[in-house]
Amino acid sequence: MGILDIGIVQSYIRMCEDGWQQGWHERNGGNLTYRMKKEEVAACRPFFYKPSEWVDMGVTGENLAGEYFLTTGSGKYFRNVALDPIHSIGIVEINPEGNAWRIVWGLKGGARPTSEFPSHFMNHSVRAEATKGECRVIYHAHPANLIAMTYLLPLNARDFSRALWKSATECPVVFPGGVGVVPWMVPGGAEIALATSQLMKKYDAAVWAHHGLFCSGPDFDTTFGLMHTIEKAAQIWVLVQSAGQGKVLQTIEDDQLRAIAKDFGVCLREEFLN
Repeated sequence: MGILDIGIVQSYIRMCEDGWQQGWHERNGGNLTYRMKKEEVAACRPFFYKPSEWVDMGVTGENLAGEYFLTTGSGKYFRNVALDPIHSIGIVEINPEGNAWRIVWGLKGGARPTSEFPSHFMNHSVRAEATKGECRVIYHAHPANLIAMTYLLPLNARDFSRALWKSATECPVVFPGGVGVVPWMVPGGAEIALATSQLMKKYDAAVWAHHGLFCSGPDFDTTFGLMHTIEKAAQIWVLVQSAGQGKVLQTIEDDQLRAIAKDFGVCLREEFLN
């Protein structure tokens, strides 16, 4: 058995393939990181090789010191993850200070973790703290309909959350806390990492204006499902705006949103309701 036969690695590769099949990862767009459990690290450790040198991230997450992450590679294509995993993905170890990584498996041929690893790392840090360690997945993709919404709506959490909640009945159940919104910033650096992590203290998902969406969750199914639900709601919103030329005859009213939340036992962010 090789490392590619280990369940968590297979599940990681499957999620990358699912995202590619949805059309969310043109060229080298998007990235996926997973904070590994101790038993998963132990299962993979026999296949680790001599680690690379430590690389400073420019951000610090002390609560993630010594952790291991599965990550996509910088400049790598989601399309190739299942076809050529050893060059497309890898496992990195975090140093004892929580501010640097080194490669212990994969990313062959001089590849490095995704250029947005600092953003992922800071989001893992705040989501791990906010969820008492349950959150393990950070997923960034480029869903087209959600990106289109960032050209039409004010860039704030209330307007985006309300538009998505009202687009499909499932939405207030799947993300009752709403979504955060980050104004446009140059991707890949410490500034956008810190801005996103501030929002992810409160939200499971954050929109990057004119760029894409960040989602978090405890496992691959939950996180992929969150991305899928938000993008489908965005598609409905765009279709309604296009077909109705901005005129909407009826929608889900705020008291109806409250009724959904009551029946499904979730707590909607009340300040987003009228």
